[in-house]
Amino acid sequence: MYSSSLADAPAIREPLHAPVAHLVRGGVTEGIHYGSVVVLGAGGEIELQLGDVEAAFYPRSALKPVQAVAMVRAGLPLDGELLSLAAASHSGEERHLAGTRRILELAGVSEDDLRNVADLPYGPAVRDAWIREGRAPSRVAQNCSGKHAAMLYTCRLNGWSLDDYLDPKHPLQQAIAEIVEDLTGQRIARVTVDGCGAPLFSVSLHGLARAAARVTASAPGTPEARVADAMRDHAEMASGSGRDVAALMRAVPGLLAKDGFEGVEVAALPDGRAVAVKISDGANRARVPVAAAALVRAGVDPALLTEFAGEPLLGGGEPVGCVRPVRALDPVTARACA
Repeated sequence: MYSSSLADAPAIREPLHAPVAHLVRGGVTEGIHYGSVVVLGAGGEIELQLGDVEAAFYPRSALKPVQAVAMVRAGLPLDGELLSLAAASHSGEERHLAGTRRILELAGVSEDDLRNVADLPYGPAVRDAWIREGRAPSRVAQNCSGKHAAMLYTCRLNGWSLDDYLDPKHPLQQAIAEIVEDLTGQRIARVTVDGCGAPLFSVSLHGLARAAARVTASAPGTPEARVADAMRDHAEMASGSGRDVAALMRAVPGLLAKDGFEGVEVAALPDGRAVAVKISDGANRARVPVAAAALVRAGVDPALLTEFAGEPLLGGGEPVGCVRPVRALDPVTARACA
């Protein structure tokens, strides 16, 4: 445990989000993306904050590295690409399906034991291929199947029941909740159900960044370091081909990054520097450039992040603008925007 005492749960309130990115078309601000951003220094201090970083929110899949740490602490023996898959929001590529089935095999269970929802693959190209081939939604194809397979494996190793492994009162979910509080340093504000059916824990954006920093800054060989190493070494297993978080981890040495639905991203470096982003309207077009700008504010070389500046806005098939982080995030906002 990092601390013998935990901070109170974050307040449940309407978040006081602030502008974090401008949608600029032809030199005119056409729209504004609101959200919140926190940047932590290597010592855990807040170096920059925008919006409301202390309100309760749902990290969605950005919390998966913490869930994976909890399972490793509970005895999950996976490493490498299979451990990366246990923390994944995967694209449903064949390697993801094969990896999930391998975890199930190691656990001595079957696909019928999975309790996540059936779905088509998350990756657009993979999903389109499934539809063309007439393949039906499945639990293995759903983007959280690696996590669910790992949950079953953890339950089997500990002698815990399988049928109700998603119940918040189940020993597995209680163990995960304990580690969520341990790594975020605060009490959980509320528990609900994530899209895949697993319990979802509400913390603050500050707490999420703190958890990511503790995962990446942990000593070699610890459960935290094992998860971080697995995700960094096998970034495509934690996401998929062509996914921005995988590209980000490849671009920045030592970086651990994880996205989540509704515009969430967290990223941290081995020295404890970390950033966390929540885009109020859930837009990925703002999440990527805002997270990149936050990493620059954390000290990452801007030259490593040029491909994450955001996709151009098109007019008649030609670039006519961009999504530009606000000046508080990107002081050199002289970055041209048509």
